[in-house]
Amino acid sequence: MNTILNISAYKFVTLNDAPALRELLLQRAVALKLKGTILLAEEGINLFLAGPADDVRGFVAQLHTDARFADIAPKESWSDTQPFKKMLVKVKGEIIRMNHPTIKPADGRAPAVAPATVKRWLDQGFDDNGRPVVTLDTRNDFEVDEGTFDGAIDWRITKFTEFPDALRSHLDDLKDKTVVSFCTGGIRCEKAAILMREEGLEHVYQLEGGILKYFEETDGSHYHGGCFVFDERRALGVDLQTVGLQAEPAAS
Repeated sequence: MNTILNISAYKFVTLNDAPALRELLLQRAVALKLKGTILLAEEGINLFLAGPADDVRGFVAQLHTDARFADIAPKESWSDTQPFKKMLVKVKGEIIRMNHPTIKPADGRAPAVAPATVKRWLDQGFDDNGRPVVTLDTRNDFEVDEGTFDGAIDWRITKFTEFPDALRSHLDDLKDKTVVSFCTGGIRCEKAAILMREEGLEHVYQLEGGILKYFEETDGSHYHGGCFVFDERRALGVDLQTVGLQAEPAAS
């Protein structure tokens, strides 16, 4: 039976107390015997946790008592074993490293599009204004090799810090198209969409909640393969259950 609840969530919000918050969240997680990783930075929080459902949801309920995190809505999946070995809470320079300091999602998000809308656009081949739609995979190459949207743009980046240069090399290919950036859970495609706007592309959206939310809210049409996840499950299928891994992960 799948008795372990796995959650992932992030939020770009200014945190001026990351070191103190680290100690508080670590104490809470350890008290509940949860395992996983929480990343904190001045730009926000990114978390992956697993444990019995009541304990995981209890942690989220405590997190919601902080007004900065009151609207965090984790994505959920289930497994029959604990996919993490330990509980880590780290303070980093960025919760997802891009090395592009002008990109500050907490100051304003790029427009997001719901999974059901993306599916409808892909069904018909164009957006609601008749503009051609392309999907842009912002993940590392080994993640893409495990599965992606049909016909997705893949620049074969090996780490997210390569995305800005790759974008600038392909700007002309994206003009006059509606670009939907996507990633596992939304965090990378959110930064990517903001950068694309900054670089002058007008019709850019992020896939709300990433691939995992697309799996959760649609039938998975237009996506083939699994979705790589950074824990011992390695990859999830459209049904959010563990699937076998086809690609060996490289350093990210």
